[in-house]
Order: sequence, then C-alpha cells, then structure tokens
Amino acid sequence: MIPDVKLEAPLGASRVLLHTCCAPCSSAIVECLVRNGITPVIFYSNDNIYPREEFDKRENECLRYAGSLGLEVVEDPYDHARWLPLAAGLEAAPERGARCLECFRYRLLRAARYASAHGFAVLATTLASSRWKDLEQVNQAGAWACAQVQGVTWWDRNWRKEGLQERRGEIIREMNFYNQPYCGCEFSIRKDTDK
Repeated sequence: MIPDVKLEAPLGASRVLLHTCCAPCSSAIVECLVRNGITPVIFYSNDNIYPREEFDKRENECLRYAGSLGLEVVEDPYDHARWLPLAAGLEAAPERGARCLECFRYRLLRAARYASAHGFAVLATTLASSRWKDLEQVNQAGAWACAQVQGVTWWDRNWRKEGLQERRGEIIREMNFYNQPYCGCEFSIRKDTDK
C-alpha cells in the first residue's frame, strides 16, 4: 500500500539532489518525492563499494528503477582507491562506527559539491532509509558536507517513518531488486558474515 505522506522540501524546492546508495534504499523515498511533486535527481556516488562487480550491480538497479520512472541519474565515476585512505586505521571499526561516519562524510561531500556546482539548493540521501545505518551519523555527515559548500541545504528527514519502511519492502518485491548481502565496503563483508 502506498503511504499518503505529505512533505515539502526545504526552501520549497521542487527539485532535489538525492544521493543514492542503492535501488532498495531509494525506492520508497523516490516514490514519495515524486508523489509530492518533488523531482529527485539521483546522484549515484559510492566509491566505498567493493568489488567493482558489486558496484555495477547496484548501479544497474538504480538505473533500472530511475528509468522506470523517467528520472535522471548522475553517475559519479567509480574510484575505490580514492575512498580507501579514509578507512585506514578504521578497518576493524564496527558497523555504525567511525569508519561509517567517515564514509558518509566522504560520499555526501561529493554530492554537496555536485549540488553546489549544478544549481541544486537541497541535498538528501537514501542512506537515511536503512535501519542498519545510524540516522544521527547520516545527518551529522550531511550537515557537515553542506556546510563545506555554498548554497546547499541538508534535508535531514527521517525516511523510515510514516509507512515508508514498509513500502520499501513492497517495492523491492514488486521490482525484484537485487538486494545486496552487505553494506558495501570490503570491511563490511567481513563484519556482516561474522554475525
């Protein structure tokens, strides 16, 4: 069932840059934005994902979903080697720990810079939809990233409420999305498989 969520973007924006980690996490958010007359432009920027084949699978699902809705996708070129130095010394950190915060800051800064350079006044992320992510970390990273650039406001909405989490599950099944078995980086593979 599609939840009847009413929302308005910060500053009354009708277009937002939506940093997207994967199609499953973006599904209900994208649908909700579109239903409220807000056009999300998908910014797929995930240098953390390892290996490249995994990155490609997730990107292809984002492209498929966005294509089904006629939405634009901006593909940030993949460069895992560019991301790796931020994890140095944090490889053993638990999920929701210091490595994740640094990863969020890295990806959301890339998104904020793109938003600033391309006339987007508002930035949001699908990272905030996953129950496996610390919402406070995501919002801290997003606010920090937007403070590093001019003219971009961070949208710190909790995308897990008002039936969106349940709708996410429905869309995953309807679209038969590839649903990844770990967060993204090689360090999360080890942690996730240790459970």
